Amino acid sequence: MRTSLRVPALAVAGVLALTGLTACGGDSGSEGKGDQVKIMVGGLDKVIYLPAMLTERLGYFEDEGVSVQLLTEPAGVQAETALVSGDVQGTVGFYDHTLDLQVKGKQVESVVQFSQAPGEVEIVSNQAAAELRSAKDFKGKKLGVTGIGSSTDFLTKYLAVSNGVRTSEFTPVAVGAGQTFISALQQGSIQGGMTTDPTVATILDKKLGKILIDMRTPEGSKEALGGLYPSSSLYMQTEWVDSHKETVQKLANAFVRTLKWMSTHSADEIAAKMPADYAQGGGKALYAEAIKSTLPMFTTDGVMPADGPATVERVLKAFNPNLKDAKVDLARTYTTEFVDKAK
Repeated sequence: MRTSLRVPALAVAGVLALTGLTACGGDSGSEGKGDQVKIMVGGLDKVIYLPAMLTERLGYFEDEGVSVQLLTEPAGVQAETALVSGDVQGTVGFYDHTLDLQVKGKQVESVVQFSQAPGEVEIVSNQAAAELRSAKDFKGKKLGVTGIGSSTDFLTKYLAVSNGVRTSEFTPVAVGAGQTFISALQQGSIQGGMTTDPTVATILDKKLGKILIDMRTPEGSKEALGGLYPSSSLYMQTEWVDSHKETVQKLANAFVRTLKWMSTHSADEIAAKMPADYAQGGGKALYAEAIKSTLPMFTTDGVMPADGPATVERVLKAFNPNLKDAKVDLARTYTTEFVDKAK
């Protein structure tokens, strides 16, 4: 954990420019007074990234005097690309990308840790349920992930290798989330896959599949991964953080305030604050149920779980050849400097 200024990281070079950035609807544009910040979210309508839009809907960005433009991409790996290419100043995505990027020479860090568990669920289609009963049965299967190189891809590979299945023995298929994931499951393009709420709630409601592995709670994370797995977070390039401390503090203040608000309000109350179309056609009641199932993953203060980074490193090194023998400086992958002040 870093708490003091460091020498700025080397400039990122050679990153392909990201195209097709999509701004969310509503009043989240960058117009108005205050600091201007663009944040890319790896799926604004995913419950695991709910604090991003909720903070805006509660008016906490405005209260802090920072003008935030929320952008969305379907997968965390695409959100990561937007950050390292300089298209945005922050990303709401999985913390594990900070480790992956460090060994690639790009220094980024989590500045607000939203969650302590992945919030992910491995789903199996009804047609494949008889032959796909655990991660030991991944061999020979086509398994859906949001994108290749995404956190769902990382976690799927870990579940495979930790259960005796080599990563070469199954096929990850990039199917996104929401309706594209559901369609792939229905059509048999995948036998199972990793996704989040509200997609999980929709699949169960329509009786299209069953839960194989549930990592929406700290207990589920410990059972599947051997410990707490910090996932959704606000992460930023360290060089930008060091040169924009006042702005980062405002963002931390707003997000920590949201996390505290979430911890004292019901799933129904949270759902009522969110855009209606985030329910993905499932209706308000089903969306609230999806939020309720995922709420245990969130922290109440934005602080990184003490043993979380080590768990993430162990998981990634189990299957990632780039990380296996690499030295990762975990203290440089996150900071509590700003959330400590926010408290």
